[in-house]
Amino acid sequence: MTAVAAATRPAPSEPQAAEGPGPEVKEVKIEDKLYLNRWLADEESHLIVMDQGICLTRCGESHSYACTIFCPASVYKFEGNMISVMYEGCLECGACRLGCPYRNIEWHFPRGGYGVTYKFG
Repeated sequence: MTAVAAATRPAPSEPQAAEGPGPEVKEVKIEDKLYLNRWLADEESHLIVMDQGICLTRCGESHSYACTIFCPASVYKFEGNMISVMYEGCLECGACRLGCPYRNIEWHFPRGGYGVTYKFG
């Protein structure tokens, strides 16, 4: 290509920002998303804290009751002198069985037909 041809060729266009406001993004809270899910709670818990003593003496002192922190559905709560398990709201993600530093939580899926049903939207 000659110098004259290069000088007369149009410069490549630079990307331009879209004019006007873009689509509005609505901020969604986790509580709003959880509201879309539906649960059918079984009479029996599928989450069992095997030894409350481990939670009180070892986990509480060294890990600040880890299960109360990493559970996205806040199923585990420290109340009085024990960990209470509100299994009815479990998301069945399995974080508790992986995150408990002492492997003190027995976790299995709820019986057939029970548990969480996810709704998308």
